[in-house]
Amino acid sequence: MNSQKDTLYATPLGDVDGFKFDGSVVDVFPDMIQRSVPGYSAIISAIGLLASRFAHADSVCYDLGCSLGAATLSMRHKISAANCKIIAVDNSTAMLSRCQKIIARDTAPIPVELVCSNIQDIKIQNASVVVLNFTLQFIPLHERNDFIKNIYAGLNPGGLLILSENFSR
Repeated sequence: MNSQKDTLYATPLGDVDGFKFDGSVVDVFPDMIQRSVPGYSAIISAIGLLASRFAHADSVCYDLGCSLGAATLSMRHKISAANCKIIAVDNSTAMLSRCQKIIARDTAPIPVELVCSNIQDIKIQNASVVVLNFTLQFIPLHERNDFIKNIYAGLNPGGLLILSENFSR
């Protein structure tokens, strides 16, 4: 499961179908995300630290658009709240398959449930932490308000939404 260097678009291509998080992307994703998001490792580390502060006993932490589980693992290693669990969601079966292998090798005690679904179809409930780490961009602009309202409705008092995103003007 060594990650490979991302060379998917290194050579000119003709017509290209829409970008998909398929097996070819899964193989190079760690390199791809590190190169395309400055400070990505620091963001992942900060997610764990914030989760350690805001995750409460008997609650759920969500990683919406979990990809290979970097934010999930960061939270898992830092959360100490009793009976807290993580629900990690992604709509790419290739990503979740690799994520499951990565999570299986990890020995941290916080349980992780992997869900293959569109993140907009997830009902957020009893949440102390919700992570949207570079995933909001994949939701159509006109659907984002309702999506964020769904998250807010499922956050416990004092809960936290961690939103990391690329923006351009």
